[in-house]
Amino acid sequence: MSTALHYLIAARQCEIDELHRLQRTSTLVRQLGELIHALQKERGLSNILLASHGQRARQALHTQVQASTHSARALRGVLDSLDLQALRGSHGARLCNHIAYVLQGLDALPALRARIAALDLSPDAATQAYIRLIAGLLAVVFEAADSATHPDISRLLIAMLHFMQGKELAGQERATGAMVFSSGTSTAARQQHWLHLIDSQERCLQVFAECAPATPLALWQAACMHSPHLTTIERLRRIGCTSPADAPLDMELGEIWFDACTLRMDTMYEIETTLADELLQRCHTQLQAAQAALAHPQSMLHSASDAAGAGALPDFFSTSNTSLVLRPGTDYAPQLGQSVMALVQEQSLRLQAMHHELETVRTALTERKTVERAKGLLMTHRGMSEAEAHKLLRQTAMNQNRRLIDVAEAMLAMADLLPLPGHAG
Repeated sequence: MSTALHYLIAARQCEIDELHRLQRTSTLVRQLGELIHALQKERGLSNILLASHGQRARQALHTQVQASTHSARALRGVLDSLDLQALRGSHGARLCNHIAYVLQGLDALPALRARIAALDLSPDAATQAYIRLIAGLLAVVFEAADSATHPDISRLLIAMLHFMQGKELAGQERATGAMVFSSGTSTAARQQHWLHLIDSQERCLQVFAECAPATPLALWQAACMHSPHLTTIERLRRIGCTSPADAPLDMELGEIWFDACTLRMDTMYEIETTLADELLQRCHTQLQAAQAALAHPQSMLHSASDAAGAGALPDFFSTSNTSLVLRPGTDYAPQLGQSVMALVQEQSLRLQAMHHELETVRTALTERKTVERAKGLLMTHRGMSEAEAHKLLRQTAMNQNRRLIDVAEAMLAMADLLPLPGHAG
């Protein structure tokens, strides 16, 4: 006959299954970070090669391609070990779609590299190609963060996602600066894009700071205060972003810029790795705790009873008892009745607290997704760049004294009324 204890044990087993899934996902996220880091460096070196018309960085690019290929092979190994049966469900479907997209991009990468080596591609076109592939890899991380159900793990994933996104924007800035300096000239549009990348990095890193655990946050703050290469980056930012359009620039600055930015991004990757390690450790710790509780259900019951105190168990029908609990009845073994009641109260309160915290920490992630969709809509229907779309959304929000998320949601609600690209309204 079914009892409350029977279903409480089943609930704990579901929690263990979810933690196993998160553990596998965390391993995947760590390997994704390694490949993204390798591709970001490959992108920057490709820009130096193309912008200098093949005069610079060819050997360095060749070496980096080998490193990227090694990381891609390791990622495929992690993907091969995934339990596809455990990924069933809506989040699993989206995750698998993103993975399929990424694998198609990796399959197409050799052809892109061949065109770059032959100087048969513009720096801008090569940059956009790498951005699309890296965005696909980050989308897998995004889906992992969006599907986590443990609040502290979800918060850590959100911190990691925004840090990785900030690092990607830093990588795009490295590629942009390498392109500008190595070509010996810039344009007003490219300078505006450069400034947009700087601003976007700061916004991502602010969210990271709000959600990050103490150790990775302290490492990042120390890196920002005590890294000498940041002085070089700031000096070259001023040169690249404020020089008159089309004015000649010292081409030697291209590799100086790239090296300084690479030191910064290597530091960011170390912090990203610390985040990934902490993510795996939290999964492991919570998994051990859940398994220990499941292995000794009687101890769980006695602990709950002791915690409640003699005669202190809340009345099931009390108006002050707002927990979602099961009604105690004659199905309980006599010696377990009071203990089960305490355990039900304790577990339901814990689950409610988890739910409320989870909703809070995932708000930033949900709002980010909505804003990105609204920007994509503007880029498609208005022919805007990503920077222009974001600027328009932000300006509209300021003019109407509304939140950015409210403007984005209103725009998406009107999506069906917009003309198709290439057609008159």
